[in-house]
Amino acid sequence: MTAVDPVVTPEERQSPGLVGQLIRFVLIGGFCALVDSGIYWLLLQTGLWVHFAKAISFIAGTTTAYFLNKRFTFSGGVKGGMAQVGGFVLLYTVTFFVNVGVNALMLAVLPEFRWKVALSWVIAQGMSTLINFVMLRLVIFRAPSPAKGHAE
Repeated sequence: MTAVDPVVTPEERQSPGLVGQLIRFVLIGGFCALVDSGIYWLLLQTGLWVHFAKAISFIAGTTTAYFLNKRFTFSGGVKGGMAQVGGFVLLYTVTFFVNVGVNALMLAVLPEFRWKVALSWVIAQGMSTLINFVMLRLVIFRAPSPAKGHAE
């Protein structure tokens, strides 16, 4: 017979912890980066304005990341309702401008060389990924805190 801790919810039991979340976030982020970069390069090949192509690809990669991270990375905070969706929209609006802005800045300041567009994309992606992980973990998908009055 096993005792069940009444304080720990099923969502909290499934939460992978910081290292597990970071690993899952990186794996999902890698996949979503492929979605983002694939769409970006495809749109560039059509002759679309580089900043508009970056905006569209970011939105596609970000939307994919939201649903995958909600399900697999930050499972402890999956029940957030409209406040969680609103927080996500606000966060990704900010990181959208950071991502597109950093990409544009890098395109403007880096010298001309073969991999300039790719390096600009990587730097922009890295900045927005760092912001997203921290804010998703600490604010948007945070696990519920233990109920007050229970010993840990």
